[in-house]
Amino acid sequence: MSPVLEDLKEQFEAVVWEDSHGQDVARVPADAWFSFAGAAKEAGFEICGDVTAVDWMRLRPERFEVVANLVSMQHRIRLRMITSVGREDPTIASLTPLWPGANFAEREVYDMFGIEFEGHPDLTRILMPDDWEGHPLRKDFGVGSVPVQFKQAHQVS
Repeated sequence: MSPVLEDLKEQFEAVVWEDSHGQDVARVPADAWFSFAGAAKEAGFEICGDVTAVDWMRLRPERFEVVANLVSMQHRIRLRMITSVGREDPTIASLTPLWPGANFAEREVYDMFGIEFEGHPDLTRILMPDDWEGHPLRKDFGVGSVPVQFKQAHQVS
């Protein structure tokens, strides 16, 4: 493990460290998400390359995981941060105040999964229309069909 990560490990005892195919993964408790991210930024992780989510639906007690991928150019390492958010109130602190580039990724997670990011400057839909109901990447989102009529095709009823 990199000395930079060793320092983070010492600061946050509740974080569980794993290796995933050669990449360091920090499983961070939800209440330490923002403070851990701030310490990672101070330690040299200049870039938050992505924020995404996973819907475990019925497979885990906490339905959703939020995943952030961090990059340190100066230390030449990557770090994946993962935290769990609740089924009833899927809310976590926004990383946008630390890395402004997380803005659009958090909006996408909000739009697709319905996970709210506290402290986000403009948490609005980014992919779906404003009046869209539901969150399409949730595993319980109803998959329906909208009939499409093509020119020169038989009439759909």
